[in-house]
Amino acid sequence: MDHIDRALLAHLQQDATQSYATLGQAVGLSAGAAHERVRKLREQGVIRRTAAEVDPAAVGGGVLTYVTVDSTSWMGDSAESFAALPEVVEAHVIAGSAAVLVKVRTASTGQLQDVLRRIYAIDGVSGTRATVVLETFFERPVSPGIADQG
Repeated sequence: MDHIDRALLAHLQQDATQSYATLGQAVGLSAGAAHERVRKLREQGVIRRTAAEVDPAAVGGGVLTYVTVDSTSWMGDSAESFAALPEVVEAHVIAGSAAVLVKVRTASTGQLQDVLRRIYAIDGVSGTRATVVLETFFERPVSPGIADQG
């Protein structure tokens, strides 16, 4: 991946609906060359998907919570159990005192309490600690040049 691919990725992250002509113009390529580069980035798995960014609060997910999950056993095989909970939008096996970190979106703290009960019912879970987000300063997409920023 070169600097042109990284520039294409940055532009696509800002607006994935841009035409290939617009993308190409932004990075100094023809529309056809931009299309070919984007196609290759998809084939290589660099671009995993294209999606609309939705305001969580507008669709009933205004309460953002990070939950650390303690366990009595290895939780690496429990991805399906967490994925079965629609309010869990991310789940990660982590190193440290907890076994799993999940990102949860609910409409209310009452719904959050219900999600915590369902997480606690997953086989091997021995406890949870929830941190409710009061305000988000910013969220940013992955930088296409992140490896270059070391």
